[in-house]
Amino acid sequence: MPRHDHRSGVSLAPRRRIAARLGAVALLGLTLAGCGGDEGRVAAAAPRNAAASASPAESAGAAATVPDPLRNVYFGDLHTHTNFSYDAFLNGTRATPDDAYRYAQGEPLTHAAGFEIQLDRPLDFFAVTDHASFLGMLPAMLDPGQEASRHPDAELARRIAAGELTGAERGAAYADIRAHTLGTRDGLLDLDVVRSAWRETIAAAERHNDPGRFTTFIAYEFTGSPENQNLHRNVIFRGSAAPEVPFSRLDSFNPEALWAWMDRNREAGMEALAIPHNSNGSNGLMFRLATYAGEPLDAAYAETRTRNEPLVEITQTKGTSDTHPALSPNDEWADFEIWSYRIGGGTTPSQPSGSYVREAYLNGLRLEEERGINPFRFGLVGATDNHAGSGAPSESDYFTAGGRPQRGASIPFDPPRPDGSLYSASPLGAIRGASGLTGVWAEENTRESIYDAFRRKETFATTGPRMRLRFFAGYDYADDLADDPDLVAAAYAGGVAMGGELAAPGRRVPRFLVWASRDPESNPLARLQVIKGWLEDGETHERVYDVACSDGASVDPETHRCPDNGATVDLGTCIASDDAGDAELRTLWADPDFDPAQRAIYYVRALENPSCRWSTWEAVRAGVEPRPDLPATIQERAWSSPIWVTP
Repeated sequence: MPRHDHRSGVSLAPRRRIAARLGAVALLGLTLAGCGGDEGRVAAAAPRNAAASASPAESAGAAATVPDPLRNVYFGDLHTHTNFSYDAFLNGTRATPDDAYRYAQGEPLTHAAGFEIQLDRPLDFFAVTDHASFLGMLPAMLDPGQEASRHPDAELARRIAAGELTGAERGAAYADIRAHTLGTRDGLLDLDVVRSAWRETIAAAERHNDPGRFTTFIAYEFTGSPENQNLHRNVIFRGSAAPEVPFSRLDSFNPEALWAWMDRNREAGMEALAIPHNSNGSNGLMFRLATYAGEPLDAAYAETRTRNEPLVEITQTKGTSDTHPALSPNDEWADFEIWSYRIGGGTTPSQPSGSYVREAYLNGLRLEEERGINPFRFGLVGATDNHAGSGAPSESDYFTAGGRPQRGASIPFDPPRPDGSLYSASPLGAIRGASGLTGVWAEENTRESIYDAFRRKETFATTGPRMRLRFFAGYDYADDLADDPDLVAAAYAGGVAMGGELAAPGRRVPRFLVWASRDPESNPLARLQVIKGWLEDGETHERVYDVACSDGASVDPETHRCPDNGATVDLGTCIASDDAGDAELRTLWADPDFDPAQRAIYYVRALENPSCRWSTWEAVRAGVEPRPDLPATIQERAWSSPIWVTP
């Protein structure tokens, strides 16, 4: 059955059913050839249209039942909303947690706008993360059998949810409902409704958890947001033990209060971690060098944050939080899916400093040097933050992030109403992105194994494609490690993986094993980069090194850049050229500027060939020119968690 574009009616390519889950692919078993060790020399550049060989454990439809000590890669989404989230419900979403889990496993779902959506491949793990604040209250407000339906604002909720309001009228009504979720209006919250919705959230996760095949996590979103300065976190529980009611912003906006609640739960046997997201919209609060109350950071703060927040979400529909051009002016790829506004604050600007992960990494190095603390040792994940019980991390099949696609479209698709008025469209809809996903390296597809990977930060983030990325560092790696058929075992045995720390003994220079393979359903790889941050004489610095180039090219030793591989995109059809790029890039690299006396951090960025942005796909299908104020193309990418090198 073909997938149909929900706006133009154009029939797209038939759905591809992938029987063997890509998440069960292990690096072990790859055929290795070529040589490595020199900067930019690629150990083995597989043909651009080839896929890396799979291990025998991934025969079609087989679930991995035997743990692999060398670890498999699994892909998932840890940030999705259903009808239990007030904003999702008000924008038309009626999908339940059960619907969302079925969608993640590859089943079709009828979108709130009436068209059918389906992933081209199932995910390996998934979490429904509905807003704890006002959890389940909007369905109750529209249920005549619930007391909440008799509140005066219930009629406003009904009219918003039915799409009857537009423009300023809709905005005012939405603000009235949102005020209840912020605690600025009383008399509507029913804790019995919240508890019931939370029990159903837990039950849905338990029903769909299938060890070895599909992993679910009990989860929710904490939405602290003083003056729309985003301090949101997704709270992910390790097992089946969870509290009776989640901690929300109605309890406190302060994330430190959330961590204290998590610590108390942990003592009671309820292990969980929190994942900050959309630091880009925090107006500098997410990574500021002070507590919530404005006090200096100390060891207790750093230990508490590190214990509760080992990860940070670096990419999602509301932009990418790696870095900003103002913070990284020498990074040519920094200007990528930038969201410049506070979350929920319209077009109120969010200051870059204190809002981006790379700067936080650098500040962490300084804090470690000056005070012996580092609260910013995060691994990286990506997610969709979809509000339609689904997920749309695909440029060519992006159906926006909520239940009313016309509000998030880049061009108008709906005709005017009979009275001539236009349907309400968000001015920020077009700058949203079709992102992202999390990759983890874990022994098996179970809660315990994947959660442990979260804890050790053996994770990476992608903007949607399921490219695979590995990153190791060690001092005793052999010159021919990249050619070794047992390179993964050797890399683990002789060093540390992404998320780890490497001590600098004496004057020795570490070597970094960097490896990526393309998503066979996406574009070839263009280059691999190592992003370095370091501390020198009390000042922080950063540099981007290209370390592996596609098409047999070499890195320029002066500029540390690959030549452009010549890949192109036809903006009239969105067809990308197929004569450039590689299926796999791999190298053993040493930092030419390494100083063992300096604190440093390294992480990998893998870049695909260019492809059409989702907004260009919309223009092509509508038969109009792409908007000149939006990027016509993007380079999909992945980021590894860092490796810290400590003197």
